[in-house]
Amino acid sequence: MAGINVAAVLSSLLMFSFVSSFGDALSSNYYAKTCPTVDTAVTDTMKSAFNKDKTVAAAILRMHFHDCFIRGCDGSVLLDSAGGNTAEKDGPPNISLHAFYVIDNAKKALEKACPGVVSCADILALAARDAVVLSGGPNWDVPKGRKDGRVSKASETRSLPAPSFNFSQLQQSFSQRGLSLNDLVALSGGHTLGFSHCSSFNSRIHNFDATHDVDPSLRPAFAVSLKRVCPKHNKVKNAGLTMDPSATTFDNTYYKLLLQGNSLFSSDASLLALPKTKGLVNKFANSKQAFKDAFVKSMIKMSSISGGQEVRLNCRVVN
Repeated sequence: MAGINVAAVLSSLLMFSFVSSFGDALSSNYYAKTCPTVDTAVTDTMKSAFNKDKTVAAAILRMHFHDCFIRGCDGSVLLDSAGGNTAEKDGPPNISLHAFYVIDNAKKALEKACPGVVSCADILALAARDAVVLSGGPNWDVPKGRKDGRVSKASETRSLPAPSFNFSQLQQSFSQRGLSLNDLVALSGGHTLGFSHCSSFNSRIHNFDATHDVDPSLRPAFAVSLKRVCPKHNKVKNAGLTMDPSATTFDNTYYKLLLQGNSLFSSDASLLALPKTKGLVNKFANSKQAFKDAFVKSMIKMSSISGGQEVRLNCRVVN
């Protein structure tokens, strides 16, 4: 048996202690008496932003994922770097996150309506739901009652699932957070929205390994199109591709493309490595409703990972 990497195990246990528990105090009616307009205020803010910029939906959904995978769903991704501390939002995987202003605007509206009541973490969870709905996806009641965290470290973003992850790495990342293989496949469907820079899939189309220049799991014609957009010595700063042709519509196209060998990320392609996960990919590719039902269930589960301790008055700074 190979030697155990003690440091890696301890690191995994430490991260698990941050995010393994689920918020048992969460409730759809949490603000029924203290701030009954919370859902409406967040939805109105999201609608306003979405109508001006459709990419806001993918940005907010990704922001919520990245928040929950570090220290739980505690709004720590919203905190600004300060006092010598580099915050999560400035960590390498989060540099491309945007639309923080949407959360700021919703928070301002709620501070006027019910001061000091609604957490930034809850606002982000509600906005992520609205991002899906506005893009044509399913609706659901978001359990509320999260608290905001006081710690945000860029160094911890290294534990986020990377586009280059193989299946084993992906499975470990999700299981450490109490999420199952079903959750992994369903939540990966969030990739139906958004845009990817070349850096996230360059390793699949240039010098893949000692034998192949291109990842052999990619459909050849698709690989050629990727190389055209992202040449080996690319000089276009923001070059990249939308995650699928309907990148502002929440649908099951992602799974269909995956089965065709047209996925951008290695992590996405790895979902075909195991019979169970491949079966789920097939199921979701063949039934939009099955995907939507599974996505809602897994979103509620993921967004219930507990984290914080307070209700921030400003989402960018601790009280």
